[in-house]
Amino acid sequence: MKKKVAAIFTGGTISMKVDKRLSAAIPAMSSEEIMGMVTNIDKLAEIEIVPFARIPGPHMTPELMLELSNVVKDTVKRDDIAGVIITHGTDSLEETAFFLDLNIDTEKPIVIVGSMRNASELGYDGPSNLSAAICTAVSEEAKNKGVLVVLNNEVNAAKEVTKTHTMSLDTFKSFSFGPLGIVDNDEVIFYRDMTHHHHILTDKIESNVTLIKAVAGMDSQYLNYCVDQGVKGIVIEAMGRGNIPPSMLSGVFNAIEKKIPVVIVSRCPMGRVLDSYGYEGGGKMLRDGGAIFGGDLNGQKARIKLILALAVCNSMADIKKIFEEEYYH
Repeated sequence: MKKKVAAIFTGGTISMKVDKRLSAAIPAMSSEEIMGMVTNIDKLAEIEIVPFARIPGPHMTPELMLELSNVVKDTVKRDDIAGVIITHGTDSLEETAFFLDLNIDTEKPIVIVGSMRNASELGYDGPSNLSAAICTAVSEEAKNKGVLVVLNNEVNAAKEVTKTHTMSLDTFKSFSFGPLGIVDNDEVIFYRDMTHHHHILTDKIESNVTLIKAVAGMDSQYLNYCVDQGVKGIVIEAMGRGNIPPSMLSGVFNAIEKKIPVVIVSRCPMGRVLDSYGYEGGGKMLRDGGAIFGGDLNGQKARIKLILALAVCNSMADIKKIFEEEYYH
């Protein structure tokens, strides 16, 4: 008996064609049109289409992510649904994938998929990516692996994957460990498993969280502005191991003094932050001063985690535990 997969469509390049008046791609295809291009998929699974949105990746918001999460939660509760695939714009795909990974606890496969080329381009990769996503969603081996991202016949974990190139079909990469597996000959082959999996189960969020990238000579002006504007959380993509210019310190400590959590990650694409350096602006001074270290998360993922953490935590200590218990002892 064929398994049933729910296909939730949110939009993205996978749903776009070039508008001749604009000479640019815009959302133009229905979910039925897109699925109609995936040949022979009826031999593998029964597909139930669930319309959600027709938006480009940059139009996604944390509020829409929460709404999408609730739809997915309701869908996976159904006994007749074996797995869920979600089409999504690639620009914000990794953020939505990580949000769902943290916010949904289910053994059923949840697979996010998109395309790098629109339907008007030669080599439109939407149908092949969709077929690979469906193959993953019906796989018994894909259970209990959290949210997965499938493009270009590679299967990556939501926590690890990031978009690395503006146009390449293999843009989604997991730098530290590589993909979890591949889709080959309509079969998913996993090379490894996830060793840690954490959830932040909540039906509310605090989206007033900002992301700041530290650069040479940066001062506290923007940090203080964010505090004055009432931001609820700050993520800093710091330099190297988790260090910032000394002129940013006063802004960091101003935020912490006002009970605004400051999470430190690295602007480097690989490696975790650590309080290795004791000079002014070094990670040791930041962590001793109350900054929270975000392990090997990139800035956009750390922001998603803080958006969820702020909704369930009553203290800075609780937020620190959520971020640091996996990486620091």
